[in-house]
Amino acid sequence: MSSFESPRPAKPDSVTVCHSAQFATRWLHPSILIVSAHGELDAANAQEFAEYAIRHTDAVKRLLLDLKGIEFFGTAGFSALHSLNVRCAAIGADWAMMPSKAVTRLLGICDPDATLPVAPTIETALAVIHGEPRQPLLQLVPEPR
Repeated sequence: MSSFESPRPAKPDSVTVCHSAQFATRWLHPSILIVSAHGELDAANAQEFAEYAIRHTDAVKRLLLDLKGIEFFGTAGFSALHSLNVRCAAIGADWAMMPSKAVTRLLGICDPDATLPVAPTIETALAVIHGEPRQPLLQLVPEPR
C-alpha cells in the first residue's frame, strides 16, 4: 500500500474565480497536484480553465483534475480538456480526471472511445497516473472461441 491511497482533504493553495466557475489547486504530494473546478465550464471560461491547468503543468509531472464539482460542462470545456491532454503529452506529464455527471455525459458524446484518462475516484486516478492499467473498454464484438 502506498501513502497515496488515502489522501486527506487539504485547503487549496490558490483559488481563482472566473465567471460562473471557481478553480483551485492543492498539492497532494510534492510531485502530484490536484486542480479542481466547481460551477460551470462553458465558452465564457473554458479557455481560462485550460490556461489555469496548463500553467500548473510546468511545475509537475503528475496532475489530477477534480471536476466532480462541475454542474454544467459545455463543448468548450471538452476543448479545454483536449488542450490539456496535448500539453501533458508534449511534456511527458501523467494526468487523470475525476468527472462529474455533467462532464461524463459530454465525454460520452465527444470522447466515445475513452481516450482521455478518466477515473471515478481519487484512488483510481492515482493508479492511472502511477501507470497502473486503466479499466478495459467494454468488448462490443465477441471474440471467436
